Amino acid sequence: MRRILNVLLISSIAMMLAVPAMAADTIKIGFNIPMTGDIPKVGESSKRSAEMLKADINGAGGLEVGGKKYMLEFVYEDNEAKAESAVTTALKLIERDEILAMIGPNSSKQAVPAGQIADDNGVVMVSPWSTNPDTTLDRPWVFRAAFLDPFQGPVAVNFAVETFNAKTAGVLYDLSNDYSKGLAEIFKDVFETKMGANTVLAFESHGTKDQDFSAQLTKIIATKPDFIFVPDNYNQVALIVQQARQLGYKGEFMGSDAWGSSELMTLCGDVCKGLHFSTHYAAAGATGATKVFIDRYTAKYGETPDDVAALTWDATRVVLLAVQNAGKLTGKLKKDRKAVRKGMQAIASFSGITGNMKFDDQGDPVKCAVVVQISQTGEFEFKKSVCP
Repeated sequence: MRRILNVLLISSIAMMLAVPAMAADTIKIGFNIPMTGDIPKVGESSKRSAEMLKADINGAGGLEVGGKKYMLEFVYEDNEAKAESAVTTALKLIERDEILAMIGPNSSKQAVPAGQIADDNGVVMVSPWSTNPDTTLDRPWVFRAAFLDPFQGPVAVNFAVETFNAKTAGVLYDLSNDYSKGLAEIFKDVFETKMGANTVLAFESHGTKDQDFSAQLTKIIATKPDFIFVPDNYNQVALIVQQARQLGYKGEFMGSDAWGSSELMTLCGDVCKGLHFSTHYAAAGATGATKVFIDRYTAKYGETPDDVAALTWDATRVVLLAVQNAGKLTGKLKKDRKAVRKGMQAIASFSGITGNMKFDDQGDPVKCAVVVQISQTGEFEFKKSVCP
């Protein structure tokens, strides 16, 4: 009899240990981010920002929802910067980890397919960085914290025309990246509508894994464009600018928000100084809550937060506000996920460190963009703000 009781006691203890501490009083948020692959800095920036926010909230006793405090648990999964991995990662977070909501993916290449998974499974997803319209299009469970490419494209065109006095352009983009391809096409349409037919003198593409861009750049440079538009990720930009200079190109470049990683200057060096790109916020010269965030992040991690870090901060705060708007959590996952979606729809406006935003009926924020110039010290300095 004693042996049976001992077995039962051991079994009971084992079952207790198998249940996460305070499971009923924990809010679990998943992060679908690239911690390896082509753009690991994007994943690192997202995780750093999220960890800083989580420490703030848990350090204050948790997030209050319906008069009750909940501790935050963030689950980070690596999508390897691949579309197919972003899909399996989304399923893993939703089904295995049983998250309440999902932050990311960041890049549109991963966010577009992962968004379909989130929408099909009835889980709120907020992408911090994706700008391709297809990420949220006709997906009521999917939102974002970034402006869209149909807005960013004209920003880049108008700035180049006004600042460079440009009448012609060349374009180099990543054919296998939804973000890069989509933005390149938007840019071409807007530029030629504004400046006339065939004023984009060269429209060249490359693959995501390409390291040698000399063939495409040689074709572009031969047309003598007033500037080259490159809507590529920061790691590709560094190689493209360096190789263009080696081929003798001395003209202007115009970039997009995917340039905004702090890793750009590490990879590119002096040849990127003086160049311009459109993005979500400018760290240099920031004020108010944005400066507080920048100073804290810099003190903690030893580098200035890039736009991904800032957008992740805003995206995560938006999700947590939606959780609070839900009113209460029942512990029934499907029901609570629906409540969070209603909570998202209840957010009329949001004051973020990347700017004020209002969400439209597609889950997209109406917000301003900025154009920055890379200074001679490698900082991203504010040049112009453009609002819808």
